[in-house]
Amino acid sequence: MPDRDLFGHAATTLHKPEAVKKAVAEAFDMMGNAGRGASAPALDASRIIYGTREKLARFFHAENANRIVFTANSTESLNIAVKGLISPGDHVITTVLEHNSVLRPLYECRENGAEITVLGCDEKGNISYEEMESAVRADTKAVICTHASNLTGNMIDLRRVGAIAREKGILFIVDASQTAGVYPIDVQRLGIDVLCFTGHKSLLGPQGTGGMYVRTGVEIRPLLSGGSGVDTYNPHHPAVMPTALEAGTLNGHGIAGLGAAVSYLEETGLDVVREKELSLMWRFYEGVSRIPAVKIYGDFETGRRCPIVSLNIGDYDSSEVSDELNIGYGIVTRPGAHCAPLMHRALGTVSQGAVRFSFSHFNTEEEIDFAVKAVEELTD
Repeated sequence: MPDRDLFGHAATTLHKPEAVKKAVAEAFDMMGNAGRGASAPALDASRIIYGTREKLARFFHAENANRIVFTANSTESLNIAVKGLISPGDHVITTVLEHNSVLRPLYECRENGAEITVLGCDEKGNISYEEMESAVRADTKAVICTHASNLTGNMIDLRRVGAIAREKGILFIVDASQTAGVYPIDVQRLGIDVLCFTGHKSLLGPQGTGGMYVRTGVEIRPLLSGGSGVDTYNPHHPAVMPTALEAGTLNGHGIAGLGAAVSYLEETGLDVVREKELSLMWRFYEGVSRIPAVKIYGDFETGRRCPIVSLNIGDYDSSEVSDELNIGYGIVTRPGAHCAPLMHRALGTVSQGAVRFSFSHFNTEEEIDFAVKAVEELTD
């Protein structure tokens, strides 16, 4: 029995590269407050933060580093994007695949006078792009969608959505929480106007890190205002990017770790990471799909998906199954509703929830086989 099998990577990656841990530890000994003076610690902080901006700009193929904004996580990024771009009277298109980090800000906008169209899905959790195109109206401001469902692992074709957005002249906002660090994302080629990402999942950075890419020409009303380190006598928060969307002291220590994580991914290669994770996912899927009492959710007829398998065992509550896996086998999973209420309603799993297994390239085949055996034993 392995010491501990961790399959909760879609929630956060517990295992971080050693370089990430080292970068955070070193930052504690030398980092001051970026943009607050010309001391050595302040300048060190500025260099590290800007260096990480440059890495992320290269990673996502942004126009330049100033189009990258640092936040605490995807939730903050999505709140900035949605509340800063959507006004009363605007119409927005989204999908049932979305996380509450997209849905709840949109619901707030709806309460303030915006309109929302939520696209449904088929029995496997896939959306219709024809339905999306037909949903665009004269007053549609944006389409907002996840790159991949955090419940099923199904992916949305960003190229197709981007083409629709360009043709219709609307904004394209993407939640890349589950895919940044697994799949390459070229914001310019895909026509993405705003990309929101978190640092602590597949980007392998520390918790409390995240950010967003904002295309040149897209102006977002700031969610916060206050300290900026520059333009002190201006009664308004500076409008120059990225300061326009960054009020207060940044999480410099976390950003140092995020920079090291991006370097690790570049050096290792996204193709290498993704192929390992998908290989482990398919090994697990093929094992559990043969167990009669197991029901699996999502579309496994396509090879392009996130390394996620969500399942249930008979009529057992997902939390009970997850607890048994944890206590009896040391296997960590994520049960319940996954902050994805519309997806669970579409799949008919509101009361039962689902047990989500999500995979990292740090997992091993031995761990996968052990997890399959554990699921099988729970069905006996």
